[in-house]
Amino acid sequence: MAQPGVGTTRRRPSPAALALVIAVGVVALQALLVPLFSAPAAHLEPRDLPVVVAGPAPAAQGFAGQLEAARPGAFEVTTLADAAAADEALRDRDAYAAFVVGPDGLTLHTAPAASPTVATLLTQASAQLNGGQPVRTVEVVPLDPDDARGTGFASGFLPLAITSLLAGAAIYLTARGRRPRLAGLLGFAALAGLTAAAVLQFWLGVIPGTYLLNAAAIGLFTLAVASSVAGLGAVLGERGLALGVLVVFLVGNALSGIAAAPELLPQPWGEVGQWLPVGAGGTLLRSTAYFDGAGGWQAAWILAGYGIVGLVLVALGRSRVSPAATGTPAGTAEPIPSTV
Repeated sequence: MAQPGVGTTRRRPSPAALALVIAVGVVALQALLVPLFSAPAAHLEPRDLPVVVAGPAPAAQGFAGQLEAARPGAFEVTTLADAAAADEALRDRDAYAAFVVGPDGLTLHTAPAASPTVATLLTQASAQLNGGQPVRTVEVVPLDPDDARGTGFASGFLPLAITSLLAGAAIYLTARGRRPRLAGLLGFAALAGLTAAAVLQFWLGVIPGTYLLNAAAIGLFTLAVASSVAGLGAVLGERGLALGVLVVFLVGNALSGIAAAPELLPQPWGEVGQWLPVGAGGTLLRSTAYFDGAGGWQAAWILAGYGIVGLVLVALGRSRVSPAATGTPAGTAEPIPSTV
């Protein structure tokens, strides 16, 4: 008789038990993801939103006090001397809008390109602050005419995140060596940047700006996502891929603020989202497309950090070995060594 434990194999759970475990796991994940996506969208409101009040000092300071008293904690107010200085702040992405107090009353200067949602909210707020009377609005940095509501930008960015995640996973699963993986990731980022920028800018017309600058922003974003996923896979295996999907895409997309603005999300989650690839990528592309890169340096450094760390993990991580190379047939359980 064979000794106990010699040549035996691990017992696998029955198909019914495995299906039940999968069902419970998916439902638990679902219960977490629904509030993750729904709660931020249901509680959009200004939270320390940077705005400018411009005009003669007594009038500007008086309106700034009125603004802070009307919505405590909603705005981070800066006072400037005149409309020209306020418009410069909008173009530099130092503020989302400016309330200009002048001889003819109140004028709202907006930058819909920074966030059409914020521009709409502030237009409504300005009327309330003006005794219910409409306030004249000047669009300092408008949206692209082919994307007048800004929905094309947000919708066009999501596929970039999905395909970059898939590319990182595919490169990890199919490339057997470190050098092929590194070459695949860098090549993908370069091609994705050039192609996606051309599609968004010349075909769909949803972003303006300098093509090569937009391509560089998209390329850096795709590299950050793909290399992070591939790097986690190289270090942790398939569990790393799952972690990459969860953190880089699911959590990052929910907290990105691309469709609104990070300052409209509950804090600190709006700020956290800007330190994840999707949020930083959306901020950087918006900066290159509409603001000549202004306000995008922090996002660029964050994406570069993800990209570099991901490439380092790929270079230092393990290479996947095919079952044929180990001599173990695919799908066959390895014997458990005897302890006696």
